[in-house]
Amino acid sequence: MRKVSSLPPSSDHQLIEETAMVLGRQTVERRQLGLALRRLRSRTGASQQDAGNAIGRTGARISQVETGTGTLSVEELGKLLDFYGVNGDERATLLALGAEARKRRRQPWQVYTDVLPDAFQRLADLEEDATAISAYEAGIIPGLVQSPDYIRAIISVGNGLWWQTSDDETERRIKFRLQRQRRVFETGQSKRVHVIFTEDALDNVVGSTSVMRGQAAHLIQLTEDLPDLLVQVIPSKAAGNPALGGGMILLDFDGAPTIGFIASLYGPNTYYGEPEDIAPMTRVFQHLSKLALSTDESKLLFSKKMKEH
Repeated sequence: MRKVSSLPPSSDHQLIEETAMVLGRQTVERRQLGLALRRLRSRTGASQQDAGNAIGRTGARISQVETGTGTLSVEELGKLLDFYGVNGDERATLLALGAEARKRRRQPWQVYTDVLPDAFQRLADLEEDATAISAYEAGIIPGLVQSPDYIRAIISVGNGLWWQTSDDETERRIKFRLQRQRRVFETGQSKRVHVIFTEDALDNVVGSTSVMRGQAAHLIQLTEDLPDLLVQVIPSKAAGNPALGGGMILLDFDGAPTIGFIASLYGPNTYYGEPEDIAPMTRVFQHLSKLALSTDESKLLFSKKMKEH
């Protein structure tokens, strides 16, 4: 433990404890909890010091928790959720996430399966916080670059199949995906986003041929408007794709370990953080980039697909 010097006598114990917490490992659970709490604090307009005062701690303690280097006790987390006005299912989920964060705070990185409700909300928190996102999909346009019409079409087709028939639930999912895009591209902070997908994603008709024409135009517009966005397509004739039928996301952060994410078609989402897991995922993504058309060639393909649909 590193030493803390020049501490006021009245706060020695508390600050030593909180400084020690900086050395905690930033597990996926701790990152997810911290980012969720930061989002809730921002929603209320409270400062970190305000939040610290509410639970009898310092603003520095809240900062540590929000960056995933510290945890809260059950009582502290409960008080903080009271301060943020969080109740019902959302409160139960965050309390459960807090329990996971405390349980594994001294353990090395492990594969983490997120089985709690609203799992994609926590993915969106991580994406917003990331400094770089590398995303790959086979057979479907990745969510971050889907057009509004494509989003509506692909989500609506699941109504009554992946969830009980509910127009409200369908609209909630559409709204969330659009919000997820805004949180990545409209933060005002530089964020490199590299998206790769297979050519058949442009051929598989989602909604209608009109929707697909609009999707191709949307991709062209995005690449022109967002200089930090790279979009590449792997041609259908390209041989040696090691990730056919799958998808993955790599999230890089400033001052925190890289996180790998793989979503299942139905069921829990899986996160990876150990170097022995991140290294092959990175190698695969780099290989996919070499297989893919260049960004300019991909843009020409989008124009071609617009004419074909």
